[in-house]
Amino acid sequence: MAEPKNSKIFNAKDLIAYFIVAGTGAVIQLVSSSLIQDWFDITWSASIVPSYLVGLIWGFTLTKLFAFDARQSNQTRREMVKFFMVATVSMVVTKLGADISYKIVIDYLGYDIYQAKLPFGKKDVNITEMACYIFGQGCSFISNYILHKTFTFKSTGFYDRLKILIKDS
Repeated sequence: MAEPKNSKIFNAKDLIAYFIVAGTGAVIQLVSSSLIQDWFDITWSASIVPSYLVGLIWGFTLTKLFAFDARQSNQTRREMVKFFMVATVSMVVTKLGADISYKIVIDYLGYDIYQAKLPFGKKDVNITEMACYIFGQGCSFISNYILHKTFTFKSTGFYDRLKILIKDS
């Protein structure tokens, strides 16, 4: 009997759609990180978590609708709980990946902090921080894809067990 075409973890359609969705979320995070730094006068590293949270709702909506074609699943609440569990892991991976790569680049490799002014912009952009942030986002991309494909947007029975556990408490 032939396997359904969407059963493979790494099928091209899902991977491309997820890359586009995740790329949109990454841009939202980068822009909101910059704005949060300016508005609240916090460091680049401190802006990673709030900017991640800004992109979270956008990410769920786009991932559900486009990346894994789960529009008609009728399990949105269940998918939201699982999505936010995966997103929490992802946020930690992104933060650690960005902070550790920055420390390696600056402290161990001895590279300088590079800044550039964007065309038509007034603000200098710290290229070193931005590259490390993108590296952190990249660290979570593959794990997110696999977890969302095999856990969030797939019926695993986990949500039902969690509801029972919460109800019995």
